[in-house]
Amino acid sequence: MALLVLTTGGTLDKVYFDAKSEYEVGEPALPHVFNECGVLLPWRIDPLFRKDSLDMDDVDRKTIRRACEEAPERMILITHGTDTMCETARSLEGIGGKTIVLTGALAPAHFRVTDAVFNMGLALGAVQSKPPGVYIAMNGTVFLSGKVHKNRELGRFEALA
Repeated sequence: MALLVLTTGGTLDKVYFDAKSEYEVGEPALPHVFNECGVLLPWRIDPLFRKDSLDMDDVDRKTIRRACEEAPERMILITHGTDTMCETARSLEGIGGKTIVLTGALAPAHFRVTDAVFNMGLALGAVQSKPPGVYIAMNGTVFLSGKVHKNRELGRFEALA
């Protein structure tokens, strides 16, 4: 049983450049987290993009979907920016026989105080235990795609009523 990790960028992978006084999407943080945590599950990474999710479009979502469909792995974890994570999750619905979990962070993984490591661990557990389908793992909860939204005002993901 192996895991495919698709990285697309987002806050989770952002780094601060002092000279520019701004954040940019850097190298994927997930390999460092998995290595530091001693993840034993075999996994491979395919870094698709380094984009803020607000810059993603339908062409990018088709690229993500194609990567999921063509992957031999049944378990797929996708790191993604939180602003359009729900839209991407919905675009992946209907891929049969695979458990796909999207996760991200509200603060970069390189920050001392961040939700990134917790969210990656939650997503790793979800991708191994949930039945085939598309899920979002954020804020200590695993949500089914189409049943969740990001509450920007409160800075968290919530189930739709």
